[in-house]
Amino acid sequence: MKRQLHLAALACAALAIETTLAAELTADDDDYQSRIHQAKLDLWLRGEFAYDYASDADASTTAANLEMQVANASFRHGPIREVRQRLYGSSCRRESCLEDLLGIRGGGGGVEYVTRLEEQLADLGTKFGQPFMDAIEKNKAEHTADCERSCELFYCAKDDGNNSDEWESRTTSFQSYSFGAVPPEDFSEEFQFPLDLIKVTQGDPLFSAEESAQVIKQAESEGVDKNEYKSGKYKLGGDWLVNLPETREWFNRALEHNLFPILHHLFPEIIRSTSVLRAHSVSLLKYNSTHPRTDIHIDNGILAMTLAMSPQSDYVGGGTFYEHMGADYVLPMDVGHGTFRPGSVRHGGHRVTAGSRYILGAFLLLEDHVEHVRRLKNRGAELRTSGDLTGAVNHFEWALALNPRCTTCLKDWAEILLSQKNFVEAEEKIRNALELLEGQDSDALFTLGLILSEQGKDDESIAVYKKSVELNGEDAELCYNLGIKLGEQGDTKGELAMYKKTVSIDGNFGGAYINMGTILASSGDLASAEVMFLKAIQCSEEVRTKGMFNLSLLLQQKANNLATSGNLEEAKAAIIEASKLLDDAKPLIDARIALGGSNSEDAMYASQFKPMRVQCHRVLGQVMAGGGGMG
Repeated sequence: MKRQLHLAALACAALAIETTLAAELTADDDDYQSRIHQAKLDLWLRGEFAYDYASDADASTTAANLEMQVANASFRHGPIREVRQRLYGSSCRRESCLEDLLGIRGGGGGVEYVTRLEEQLADLGTKFGQPFMDAIEKNKAEHTADCERSCELFYCAKDDGNNSDEWESRTTSFQSYSFGAVPPEDFSEEFQFPLDLIKVTQGDPLFSAEESAQVIKQAESEGVDKNEYKSGKYKLGGDWLVNLPETREWFNRALEHNLFPILHHLFPEIIRSTSVLRAHSVSLLKYNSTHPRTDIHIDNGILAMTLAMSPQSDYVGGGTFYEHMGADYVLPMDVGHGTFRPGSVRHGGHRVTAGSRYILGAFLLLEDHVEHVRRLKNRGAELRTSGDLTGAVNHFEWALALNPRCTTCLKDWAEILLSQKNFVEAEEKIRNALELLEGQDSDALFTLGLILSEQGKDDESIAVYKKSVELNGEDAELCYNLGIKLGEQGDTKGELAMYKKTVSIDGNFGGAYINMGTILASSGDLASAEVMFLKAIQCSEEVRTKGMFNLSLLLQQKANNLATSGNLEEAKAAIIEASKLLDDAKPLIDARIALGGSNSEDAMYASQFKPMRVQCHRVLGQVMAGGGGMG
């Protein structure tokens, strides 16, 4: 009965909306646009990320469709609702409230972009001095050079009024999705909330399956399927289009006739003409079972596009997801379709388990918009890698002065503070980032878990790691760290489960094999422990030596058990192998210590070599003498 009443209420609400719309058909377009924006904000408040309307529909139809979606939408629970209610509650409908919202969280404006930016840079130059202004000038020089380089390789429209900026299609439209809680890192005030900035083609594709197959065939003749490179935690198959000249010709034609006009159509708030668009970094990527996915990341450009080059029937798994929507929500995109969006949204590719999936990804610049925040942030990251932590912090501070919602700046700064053991300030920075991101950032949660762990807040650390795993269960390092914390809490079952998950993600994660072997050996399962230590020995050199020492200990115990049971022949073989493992491991550790690349664990293992070798001699002597019961 309650369900019937609920459905009846919805029907009445829908009828009421339709009646109201019918009475307002004579309203001018500004009224419709106001209603459209209000409906989007209402959906954003409810935690929705898909805005169900056709991009080519007229304003009255769009308003009606969105308001119907509002009438049928329920509020989601959790941090999304909590954060958004504070900023835009149901009681806040006055124009001043809306202005406050836009001022706090992006959008709005009214002052010409260039004038506003130059005034801001001048003010910050007064505050931070000449080093800041030098960095800004370096940004401008790098931006100019990047744009010039782009035009050498990729199509650039002339700014002579002869190129067509217009894109029209009666059979292809766009589904809009929310960008999340934080505006793009650069030009954030140019984008209006609710940030429905992820655009996915619907209806007819941009190019046919046959055309895509021909492009892939051409690219494979240029060796795209033979190349690989590392990106984040994973190896990717594929290559940059600078190395695929024939494939690049096809892409340049697509830029001129389709892709640049589409981008101008979708993002008029920052693209005044197709003549300012620059294709900066473009790659054709191949995913399969050996190169299955990317980690969660942001793209290195103000705008980015992804084109599906393989039919969904060609592979199992795969697909792009956006972290703020949830890892299980994969945006549908079959061959010939595309996604267009600002670059600074966190996203990743799901694992391909069978077949092959090709995508073409491109990062784009705007000739008349210098991305000062991104360039300051990237240079800060480079300075951090080179060891100049003061210079890195300066660049992060400058970027945050330009955009206080630069969450990657906050995260990178927090990691520096963590390395300096300044845990209080590190925690403050990372919690600020998580507040802006509504808790939807697995990397930030991972960093917070490390910070809490360093402060001895184990229960809080474990809770945060678990939240991170919920967002990104494909992060091997994250699962490994959670396993360690669970082990410290005495949860051996949970610890072992996390190590198993770790190696299912990364089969070369040697530390997980060693820890699993130790747990299994402690439980008396020497056979399974031996398998784990053998797998660890196949991993990196640092882990290999630890695996050799641990396997030597296990074989000593195995030899003792065999001798006790009277199996002296197998006991002899086990203790000889244990001795050999120690002899092989010792020079590896000595070399690492001599080169200065060792750590405290290397010193500990080196100190154990002599007593362990003596123990092997003792056991071997007793076995050779025919002794038993060697406890």
